[in-house]
Amino acid sequence: MAEIQFSRGIREDVVPDVRLTRAKDGTNGQAIFYFQNPKALSNDRTDDITGMYLIDDEGEISTREVKAKFVNGQPEALEAIYVMKSVEEWERFIRFMDRYAEENGLGFSKS
Repeated sequence: MAEIQFSRGIREDVVPDVRLTRAKDGTNGQAIFYFQNPKALSNDRTDDITGMYLIDDEGEISTREVKAKFVNGQPEALEAIYVMKSVEEWERFIRFMDRYAEENGLGFSKS
């Protein structure tokens, strides 16, 4: 089990585009998630968005850095940034992404 939530208890069904960066020495990095037309923005539920929660069998990873993108006054996308400040946080994030990718058919390609 691996899922992403923006409001506690409500699974986000839209699979994001995820971009990863990592320092050359491996001590830190960040993941940028981009969700096009996510369920979290439907039905004027934007007040319920309290962060991005990555939940799997090991527990929860969270970030409060979530921004909505608007086009002509209408919410269209969400962008969330998760910053990893240690090798342990990076490895934990990768374990989550491996599970999430397997469940949702994501692939990995280096730039």
